[in-house]
Amino acid sequence: MELKEKIPGTGVSPGQFPTKPDTTTFAALIRRTLIRIDLIIGVLCYRSHIEMEKRFKVWTYKEGEPPLFHYGPVNNIYSIEGQIISELDSGKSSFSARHPDEAQAFFLPISIVNIVRYIYRPYTTFSRKRLQDIATDYIGVISSKHPYWNRSTGADHFLVSCHDWAPEVSAAHPEVYKNFIRVLCNANSSEGFKPVRDVSLPEINLHFGQLDPPRPTLPPQNRSIFAFFAGGEHGPVRKILLKHWKDKDSDVKVYEYLPKALNYTEMMGQSKFCLCPSGWEVASPRVVESINAGCVPVIISDHYVLPFSDVLDWSQFSVHIPISRVPEIKAILQAIPMQEYLEMQKRVIQVQPHFTVNRPSKPYDVMHMVMHSVWLRRLNVRLP
Repeated sequence: MELKEKIPGTGVSPGQFPTKPDTTTFAALIRRTLIRIDLIIGVLCYRSHIEMEKRFKVWTYKEGEPPLFHYGPVNNIYSIEGQIISELDSGKSSFSARHPDEAQAFFLPISIVNIVRYIYRPYTTFSRKRLQDIATDYIGVISSKHPYWNRSTGADHFLVSCHDWAPEVSAAHPEVYKNFIRVLCNANSSEGFKPVRDVSLPEINLHFGQLDPPRPTLPPQNRSIFAFFAGGEHGPVRKILLKHWKDKDSDVKVYEYLPKALNYTEMMGQSKFCLCPSGWEVASPRVVESINAGCVPVIISDHYVLPFSDVLDWSQFSVHIPISRVPEIKAILQAIPMQEYLEMQKRVIQVQPHFTVNRPSKPYDVMHMVMHSVWLRRLNVRLP
């Protein structure tokens, strides 16, 4: 059977491989070979996604009461946490299992953001103990009432959170969480995030009452700003960036605070490259904001495991600059040939659907991409 649909995010149909390779140089032949490999990976991902949509079912545990459970933020920078909790907890999701026995994975509807909001405020301590105790007690409840956690020692269970503290939930009792799938925005490989087991979640800043973000459509030839960043000195990486580039260069426009006469989204939409340094933690909503603006993201981080990197080749639509090379930002970006930039910018537009929140969710949107990432890890689990 011939597949007619285009591979999402590539703009080509399965099997649409180059038939006349340019053999004028060995390098050109290698490039053609890599293109073929890239498309083959695309076909496999496409088929895996289709199979997931047919088979993957998730059971959301019913234990617990809002607001600490079954309810999370659906706006602002932590919005993806609440949106996924709401989608899976509604029972209307295409991934929702009718009965736990038909589920391939089990979701713990714990909101780390709401625990911090309701249990810790006003802040009298920053100890993570109360947070850890609530999560561990919840696992104790479900494992005593149902057989599923004990059957897999948590390997087919997952939690979703975008809060900076979320990775520390498992720190107090690592033996309990050793197989557990953590879906985290704070995907820092130097702080215990394990890409083989854990899932990197994109940080998405949703404004109140809005799912569709602004998407400037200025074509690349009309983008007059070479590189852009605006943001406070939150964390060591931004401190380095501001030290070297704040108000220093007319091409690399770096602001600590954007002047009131300028619009942040419009500036992104006018930029070729958008600088996305880590803040206090590795993730930043600027990555998705850049993609929505059609601006090539420049990831400035040393340990950030990028979302969906199992199936998305970020080198095709973003630039990675190590922290040690921040002083070289302009030279690195200027060394990118115009044709390569145009290809990258085109791919930025193509991947936008993968970072879009829909309610209800749609194939290949951010919800489906997250579920596909969980699905891939679930395939590694063999149950007794």
